[in-house]
Amino acid sequence: MKGTSILLAGLSTFAAAAHAQSSVTLYGVADTNIEYVSHLGTQTPTPGNGFNAGAAGSAFRLTSGGLSGSRWGLRGVEELGNGLKAIYVLENGFGLDDGKLQQGGRLFGRQAFVGLESASLGKVTFGRQYTTLFSALANFSPTAYAGQYEPVVAQLGLNVRSDNTAKYTGTFGPMTAIAHWSFGNGVAGNGEVPGQFRRDTGYGAALAYASGAFGATVAYDQFNPTLTAGGSTGTFKKAAVAASYAVGPARIMGGYRWGQNKDAAGATLLRDDYYWVGVNYQVTAALALTIAYYYDDVKNLGGINIKNPWQALFVADYSLSKRTDLYLSTAYAKNAGLNFDTSAISFANGYFPGNGKDNMLGVALGIRHIF
Repeated sequence: MKGTSILLAGLSTFAAAAHAQSSVTLYGVADTNIEYVSHLGTQTPTPGNGFNAGAAGSAFRLTSGGLSGSRWGLRGVEELGNGLKAIYVLENGFGLDDGKLQQGGRLFGRQAFVGLESASLGKVTFGRQYTTLFSALANFSPTAYAGQYEPVVAQLGLNVRSDNTAKYTGTFGPMTAIAHWSFGNGVAGNGEVPGQFRRDTGYGAALAYASGAFGATVAYDQFNPTLTAGGSTGTFKKAAVAASYAVGPARIMGGYRWGQNKDAAGATLLRDDYYWVGVNYQVTAALALTIAYYYDDVKNLGGINIKNPWQALFVADYSLSKRTDLYLSTAYAKNAGLNFDTSAISFANGYFPGNGKDNMLGVALGIRHIF
């Protein structure tokens, strides 16, 4: 009887230790706002309707994801010993205004990956993940990639999340190295087609430096999307540099992104130089302000001459607690809709100016809860 008690006690201790070495975290963001938009078109411009956005009008609406995309996710870690961990993330995106799935109706459309992480060597992950360019520039985004009024797609491309991707991230002192390879991103085509290895592939690499008040990064991204039903692929290249510096309660940041998109025959579809600058200012412990300016110098758009789009942004964010905040976001875009929609660069965000309009104003009052 005594031996049995000792055995049971030993098994209980082992089970408790095993349980302590693993963890699963449920997390998420619920973000919604009431928005006013000027000069908004009545329909989405498409090749089928001749890129006609319809008549212009003002819109008052409830929208989801002002400062952060609404989401919920599971993050898991298992300690394997000797500084090695198994890790995974499953992250769902949803519209808080209507409860619908985002990212094309995917269950875990924001992120879905598994991998290994070493305390000394870095981590390798496999699945649907953010590209290297996205990760490298995240700390130099004035609004931390707020989807409502920051031109993220124009800056990074439609492949900001990449399917079928292997990614490496390693931090060594003040330096961080990032690289990824996608076997086939389904954003433009099918990806991973037998006999067509290049189709929808993508890759990138970056180095980032952070020490004290100063940070900087340099990054490269290439995406080879399907452009025709026959499977011909383009070559979309982007390279970027960015830096930031903290002075007291203020943090100043800015960057430059070079871009070149070519079709299968090597003809230029788009060649542009994209610039941004911004300031984060912590007025009090509860109140933070952000101002930013974005400009896209379009050198070549398939032989079409367009006026260069620019956008100014202002955000006031007030924290009610560590998890809940109220915010005011406003932006004005010229020669495009907000986030550079209808500039023939994005068409991704739904801010299409109506016929005869070349500018747009957006104002949003919102609440965000982080859990």
